[in-house]
Amino acid sequence: MLINLFLVIYGLAMCFVLFYSFAQANLLWHFFKFKDRKMPMATINDKGLPKVTVQLPIFNEKYVVERLIEAISSMHYPKEKLEIQVLDDSTDETADIIKNCLKAFPEVNFKYLHRENRQGFKAGALKEGLEVAEGELIAIFDADFVPDPNFLLKTVGHFKDDKVGMVQSRWGHLNEDYSLFTRLQAFALDAHFMVEQMGRNAQKAFINFNGTGGIWRKSCILDAGDWHADTLTEDLDLSYRAQQKGWEFIYRPDVVSPAELPPVMSAIKSQQFRWTKGGAECARKHLWHVLKGTFPLKVKIHAAAHLLNSTLFIAILLVSLSSIPVWWGFYKGLIPLEYFKLAAFFLFGFVIIASVYFFANLNLSHFTFKSFLRFLWELPVFLAVSMGLSVHNAQAVWEGLTGKKSPFVRTPKYNLAVKGSNWVSNTYNQLKIPPTAYLEAVLAIVFSVMVVVSIYTGTYEMLVFHSMLALGFSLVSIASFKSYMIHR
Repeated sequence: MLINLFLVIYGLAMCFVLFYSFAQANLLWHFFKFKDRKMPMATINDKGLPKVTVQLPIFNEKYVVERLIEAISSMHYPKEKLEIQVLDDSTDETADIIKNCLKAFPEVNFKYLHRENRQGFKAGALKEGLEVAEGELIAIFDADFVPDPNFLLKTVGHFKDDKVGMVQSRWGHLNEDYSLFTRLQAFALDAHFMVEQMGRNAQKAFINFNGTGGIWRKSCILDAGDWHADTLTEDLDLSYRAQQKGWEFIYRPDVVSPAELPPVMSAIKSQQFRWTKGGAECARKHLWHVLKGTFPLKVKIHAAAHLLNSTLFIAILLVSLSSIPVWWGFYKGLIPLEYFKLAAFFLFGFVIIASVYFFANLNLSHFTFKSFLRFLWELPVFLAVSMGLSVHNAQAVWEGLTGKKSPFVRTPKYNLAVKGSNWVSNTYNQLKIPPTAYLEAVLAIVFSVMVVVSIYTGTYEMLVFHSMLALGFSLVSIASFKSYMIHR
């Protein structure tokens, strides 16, 4: 029977989600152990401080590049031991803005490198900069970041250990209260940077350099094969190559590198596409090598969960679509009701995932009553929007797993810190509406109808799930059309 096929698809996809949630539970357990780790701090007068090169990869960032340069120029470190590379691939007025801005800091050792082509995109720029970098340590910050002035002093001490190849800081958020979508992004990122990064690092599992807000040992980058441009997440790719070579990574949750969150759905989707597809490409490139390596079993399990986490969106999409015929099977009595009761076991995975977000977000806000109330509405809305992004992200994951190549699409920066600031006039806004936006709108209608039908027929088994899908696809599709069309 066809209905049994949909039931199998539904069950297998839910099993994958449950497996992922068990891995998250383990990370949450080790997250609680991480807080006792000692964190070194150097002083600017320390003898023997290593020479550091700070790389700033830039491409058409006229709204934020001045803020970045001003912040970098204020970093506390001996000037004779600090080199700052501005790796500029810009094709607009950003290049002139940078040159004029650098004139205001003649005492800072800025090196301006402008490429005529974007070969290799960000990875290519970092690689070319590395060839002439004077520092033995390489710190990297994207254009929308405002680094802690003491970032270098807080991180260089780890490199006294010759086995340490990279130190990653925690991302902060400059505009998390700008809108609903920036708040939800902060909600998700805080879980990654608190529970996931801390949980993995506490048990010496593989963690990843997050593309920015981190500092590398130059010899580690070179030993791992330098930057590659064959995936959309060159940071994750290099991280796995380096750790497979035996280099150790350190995560510093107490060192915060604030950055801007995309405020508009088109920008969010471009970032999500790059992250999810790049993660799938890295799974295709590295997972088998890790699994057949000599690493401990726990490292292999967490590497699999880490590299395949973007595949969750395919699982969510399969569960969502197959839930309609499964609901029909229950309604018509074609599927025994006991099956639905058995499926309640999968709710355990939801409890685990909810716990991860609970402790990650409330830990940062010191478990205040206000943050608890905010969590009560943020969690269901976040889950709904994640479901709403499943079509867009599942396409990205599928392309990554099957080896389909696509160009590196950067995320537009806006420099919007307060509510009411206008993003419509940003010249980097994307105008083309992707086909997935229309499918998201169709699914919003479909699951809204399912909610009405469930209430009308008194079949409430999947009412909550279909309500969240209706809400998620509605929010994502409406925001998508608004962001693509409002500035036309």
